[in-house]
Amino acid sequence: MLNAEHANFPRASFVRRLGAMIYDALLAVAVYMIAGAIGFGVFYGLYTTGIISLGGYEHISDTLNNTPIYQGVYQLWLALCVGGFYALFWSKGGQTLGMRAWRLKVQHPNGQNLSFITACARVIWSILGLGNLFILLNSDKLALQDKMTRSEIVILSVEANQMRNWHGA
Repeated sequence: MLNAEHANFPRASFVRRLGAMIYDALLAVAVYMIAGAIGFGVFYGLYTTGIISLGGYEHISDTLNNTPIYQGVYQLWLALCVGGFYALFWSKGGQTLGMRAWRLKVQHPNGQNLSFITACARVIWSILGLGNLFILLNSDKLALQDKMTRSEIVILSVEANQMRNWHGA
């Protein structure tokens, strides 16, 4: 969705991004915990139906944590859920809840929202938030993930932030 009104807002500084990141980290932990409970429930269901065995371990959690294939699939599931949380919010409305609190929006420079694929690429390029350190090395206030996905994070006016809803209006 193209929103030309948002094309002229100023880019966000490192400090503003950091504020939103701290807020969103709490939400990401909650997503991680819920995904973990769901993943463990599926694993437990596979065990109780006899599809998988304990593999010599006494407890099911030991089997999950000490069997490389199970642990790998479980960790991938958790990463996809947390990454998907960010990608979904960025592609649907350009804001996570932390970004909304700090009046930030991720978008293309012309004001267009990111596609889900571009938002997924942005998650990868952010390198767990470390891509934001790139802002400190240049004057254009673009992080690594901004440059790699041709996007930016802007500071919305109070009015523009209040008029936005989760669907990107």
